[in-house]
Amino acid sequence: MSTATHYPHLTLEGGEARIGTTRYKVLHLASEHYYHGWTAEELLRQHTDLRPEEVYAALTFFYDHYEQLVSQMKASSGPTEEASGQTAITRAELLQRKSDRGA
Repeated sequence: MSTATHYPHLTLEGGEARIGTTRYKVLHLASEHYYHGWTAEELLRQHTDLRPEEVYAALTFFYDHYEQLVSQMKASSGPTEEASGQTAITRAELLQRKSDRGA
């Protein structure tokens, strides 16, 4: 038996989920949650124009479609660090750069 899932705060158009009528794609918030570890509360702090029910609906959609959305994120992230010859900058390195500038 299958049931249809309804996401009242999201619009699904052309296979893409958006938050209501906003400019935000669910994939955008899902990426911030997945890559940066941002909680719903942090997403709300970063996106003050969104309401809690919209953020929670986006995260629900993300976890309901986890494999598909993670695959999309990884496919759209561009070349990997190894392929581009670059290494990730650590937080400590960024803080050191900031202190070197006298900021």
